[in-house]
Amino acid sequence: MPRSLPGFLALRYLRPRRSFVSVITLLSLLGVTLGVLVLVVVLAVMAGFERELQDKIIGFNAHLVVSNGEVLHHPDQEVSRLLKEPGVKGAAPFVSGPVLAEYADRITTPILRGIDPQAELGVIPLRRYLVAGKYNLQADTVLVGDEWAKRNGATVGDKVVIYAPRHLQALRDSAHSGKQSIPLPTELEISGIFRTGLFEYDSTFFLTSLQNAQYLYGLGHGVHGIALRVQNPMAADRLKARLNTSFPPPMEAITWMDQNRPLFTAIAVEKVTMAVILFFIILVAAFGLCSTLITITAQKRREIGLLKALGATDGQVLGIFIFHGLIVGLLGTAAGLILAALALRYLNVLRELIGRTLGIDLFSADVYHFATIPVVIDPPQIAGIAVSAVLLCICAAWIPAWNAARLLPANALRYE
Repeated sequence: MPRSLPGFLALRYLRPRRSFVSVITLLSLLGVTLGVLVLVVVLAVMAGFERELQDKIIGFNAHLVVSNGEVLHHPDQEVSRLLKEPGVKGAAPFVSGPVLAEYADRITTPILRGIDPQAELGVIPLRRYLVAGKYNLQADTVLVGDEWAKRNGATVGDKVVIYAPRHLQALRDSAHSGKQSIPLPTELEISGIFRTGLFEYDSTFFLTSLQNAQYLYGLGHGVHGIALRVQNPMAADRLKARLNTSFPPPMEAITWMDQNRPLFTAIAVEKVTMAVILFFIILVAAFGLCSTLITITAQKRREIGLLKALGATDGQVLGIFIFHGLIVGLLGTAAGLILAALALRYLNVLRELIGRTLGIDLFSADVYHFATIPVVIDPPQIAGIAVSAVLLCICAAWIPAWNAARLLPANALRYE
């Protein structure tokens, strides 16, 4: 028997014919194609969203935050020391905490962040986020997020009344002393409006000068922590470990990943869940392929018996059906990858077309703050999907192939 027998017969069995088996084979191939297509596109889009979210979080947050959980009373000394650490590009003290804000008879509870306007630029490029007004935190001024401004109808030049812990402490002191005095709230003028692209930040953060925040929180010259910018944000864990070995308790450094771990953990879980669910599409196609080959082995029982009677080995008969599964896997995977590449290339065109057809705005920029749907193509991940799909098809072909290889020629020809 020629060595090319398995490949020749596998290709022969794959030729389209007007039979139910051919239809099942075609559906199995389409199932593999669809599974690979959807899996690649969905994981690429989710990776794109993760990267955009990561970039926005890194852009508006310090890479590392050093604090003792209370008040740092000598921040200048710590800033000077931290700037000498290898890998640290910038350091700035800050004060951060919730306040009550009154504007247009509405009460909101933003997070007030007090910063040194010049030192902060070495940690966070705040100027690039401004969409209105100026980067001016002199005197009694404040920067607000555009979502908060839209929700409350605020514009540059308007004034916001702030009630902070200092005012609550003054009320407690007056109650304990028996004096009837009411502390006046602090009025801050909106000097600018910023947009980071993250709804949480744009709707809840106020930025003011470090002196204003220190006054509102009654900290004197103390701060809540020191923000650091490092050369490689993705390697911030190594710098954190080095710093924490030199800090006296309870002072410690935490990374931007530590601060946002629940969010990124949720995204990772969603990616794994989606991958498992979508992989079942390929699994269903593999079951279809298995049923196709079982039908073929039943229909070709006499041919298999003749082949073995003419000298075909068990390995050659096994190879016919394994090769059949390999071809289906390769063709389906290749078609799925090609279609996935086209879908990712024209993804935003498809989004606009579907949006116009259905009359809805898919992935609205007002909600997601993305001009286009972000996509990240991960070659190792795509290779893993392709290899998994092909191996699954080969495994699906193994059971009918094994049964065909064990068929005895006498039994195959006896009842024909």
